[in-house]
Amino acid sequence: MLVSYDWLQEYIELHDVTPEEIAEKMTRSGIEIDFIHDRNKGASNVVVGYVTTKEQHPDADKLNVCQVDIGEEEHVQIVCGAPNVDAGQYVAVAKVGARLPGDVKIKKAKLRGQLSQGMICSLQELGIEGKLVPKRYAEGIYVFPEAAEVAPGDDVLSAMALHDRVLELDLTANRSDCMHMIGVAYELAALYDRPVKMPKIKVREIKETAEEHIRVQVEDAEDTPYYQALVIKNVTIAPSPAWLQNRLMAAGIRPISNVVDITNYVLLEYGQPLHAFDFHALGTGEIHVRRAAEGEAFTTLDGIERTLASEQLVITNGKEPVALAGVMGGLDSEVTDATTTVVLEAASFSPALVRKSSKLSNVRSDSSARFEKGINEGRIGEAARRAAYLIQELAGGQILSGEVTQDHRDKKETTISLNLEQMNHRLGTELTISEVASIMGRLQLPCEKVDQDLVVSIPQRRKDLVIKEDLYEEVARIHGYDNIPSTLPLGTTTQGKRSWKQAVRSQIQRALSGAGLSDVISYSLTSPKKAARFVEDGYEPIRIDKPMSEERSVMRTSLLPHLFDIAAHNRNHRNQDLFIYELGSVFLTEETTLTEIPKEEERLAGLISGTFLNHMWQAEKKQSDFFLLKGMLEQVFVELALMDRIAFKQTEQQDFHPGRTAEILFDGIAIGVIGQVHPALQAEWDIDEAYVFELKLEGLVTSANQTTVYQGVPKFPAIVRDIALVVDKTIPVADLTTVIRSTGGDLLKHVKLFDLYEGEHLEDGKKSVAFSLTYRHNERTLTDEEVQAQHDQVLQALTDTYQAKLRS
Repeated sequence: MLVSYDWLQEYIELHDVTPEEIAEKMTRSGIEIDFIHDRNKGASNVVVGYVTTKEQHPDADKLNVCQVDIGEEEHVQIVCGAPNVDAGQYVAVAKVGARLPGDVKIKKAKLRGQLSQGMICSLQELGIEGKLVPKRYAEGIYVFPEAAEVAPGDDVLSAMALHDRVLELDLTANRSDCMHMIGVAYELAALYDRPVKMPKIKVREIKETAEEHIRVQVEDAEDTPYYQALVIKNVTIAPSPAWLQNRLMAAGIRPISNVVDITNYVLLEYGQPLHAFDFHALGTGEIHVRRAAEGEAFTTLDGIERTLASEQLVITNGKEPVALAGVMGGLDSEVTDATTTVVLEAASFSPALVRKSSKLSNVRSDSSARFEKGINEGRIGEAARRAAYLIQELAGGQILSGEVTQDHRDKKETTISLNLEQMNHRLGTELTISEVASIMGRLQLPCEKVDQDLVVSIPQRRKDLVIKEDLYEEVARIHGYDNIPSTLPLGTTTQGKRSWKQAVRSQIQRALSGAGLSDVISYSLTSPKKAARFVEDGYEPIRIDKPMSEERSVMRTSLLPHLFDIAAHNRNHRNQDLFIYELGSVFLTEETTLTEIPKEEERLAGLISGTFLNHMWQAEKKQSDFFLLKGMLEQVFVELALMDRIAFKQTEQQDFHPGRTAEILFDGIAIGVIGQVHPALQAEWDIDEAYVFELKLEGLVTSANQTTVYQGVPKFPAIVRDIALVVDKTIPVADLTTVIRSTGGDLLKHVKLFDLYEGEHLEDGKKSVAFSLTYRHNERTLTDEEVQAQHDQVLQALTDTYQAKLRS
């Protein structure tokens, strides 16, 4: 909403308050002022000139040599190329030495041999946007209207109100009461405790009545709670006076003609959209408001033929549409230079219906913006009579007696009871009831004391005041937020901290990020194909109603498909080294048709692909592989103090590489899978060789140990023994490690695999596995005999369990 500072003073005395002070005051009270625009964009030394003569330039067909009176002793000669310049016009002249927007300086010049002592200006050259310039001046100079009270030598900046400043209000959706000048005046009247001056309305009606010429019928009272038509005869269509044009341009509206400009002026003044029909173009003397027929054609003022829907409201002449209600008028009934009689419409339409109609037609107008947010139904008639008065004064119209109306408005008065004690408790203030009543008076909200409460009557202009808390806010705004004392909250306070689940999640993220993986977040929705492919046995994919696309129509059953999508996206963008993980939820149900809330299961998944380590200077390079990913995952289990309860068991699963896949077991129960992506799936997703894992988090989170236990640095030396065993290829290293740990006793502190060999010098079906075993006693130095005895027990257990032999 653009608000002219000069125009605003028509309704409230503000000469002692600057625009900056207004902006500060309004912003602090809840209505933000985004900008203060200067209408003068840098023009100076521009005066009114009177063109006394115009002659064709002797050496140029498109130039004219003009003699111009600029209020000085001698007239000046100006060469002008504008097609609309003529003798007898009052124009804007930039004198020699003047400056125009864009830092343009005017100098004496010779144009094709003729002296030019200044420049006759267009509105664009004075800094006015092209979209706001009246069409008759769009390609030429600006000519002051005949009725303009200007004289040669007058300051153009004053004559065109270019000294004015314009406040740009950033209104929230609930403050539609400030979408017009009078509404802003009410707001400032409350802030500065000053009276509001209402516009002049003095209509002189003739004996002839409007009912003799027009009939109004409303099909649905809910769609159109109020409709009023005034008839005005003997109208003379002409350009609006300069003051009216200037105010419209300051508010961002292009002037058109006096009658149309008046409807726009009252729209800005009262917030009431109006529309003027050419009475003779209507053709029937009837106005019928109804829903459009499905597929009905209608041409709007912008010349576009539109196909209407049954959800749109139209104004008709009883036969065909003449306006799209609340949005835009029709081309066939618009006011033209030939119009002599107008029908002035003032109405209230359903906000929801106008919003839908505007959206369906892809038309957003000043009228629709106000109808959508709700207008002041109590002042519709007043706004119409204000417009009629202006048409009477500026277009010579004769107003027929009375108006034709259909009135179905809800006229029930709204009241809100305000309890002083509750309000002060909520705001932290100690205001008295008289102080609150005074604030209500400044807001022009009538109120009376009933027992201990203040009962406030809500005028129709304040549709945002619905509950008592709305009144609390009004009191706080006008009293001043800065005047509310600062106090500490009462009651018991607790220090915020993460929940157990949040803390464990953070541990997991820290471990994976430390291992070099990046956290990703993907959609919880996927395609039916992907959901069905990765769903566990016994569960069904969950389809959602009204999906945004088929690719996002099913709740995900696994995190892996989206990791594959991310890998493919990165590969397509030439990022082939990828290390990512996601911590998120999947959604599972056993029902084919969903009747109960599905199970939401939290999972952790990761993917690695490409080169993990590449030290070119040291000639060190490491590619992603199964064991790299397994080590990263083991670091998570170590961080959660659960590694001793985790095991990996070789398995085969669909879409995983056979021989390079393992189940992840927690206390012997499968909670996930880790392995290489099958080459077929790799080709299907168009990704490079990749390794992935996915596991359920529920059991891990509840069992995780966040307590850090510190141990002293060992005081006694350790004894390290290495063993190299020959065993069957089929025996997992993890099983060998389990036997070693279980028979090593308390003296065995660490078991480390340091070599794995298959090939030459070994029997078929055999492999060599080498471990490093560390023995230590916490309270004394071990002897070789003690260690050897324990070590022999380990070797014997390996021989008995897996027929292991020491490699010679």
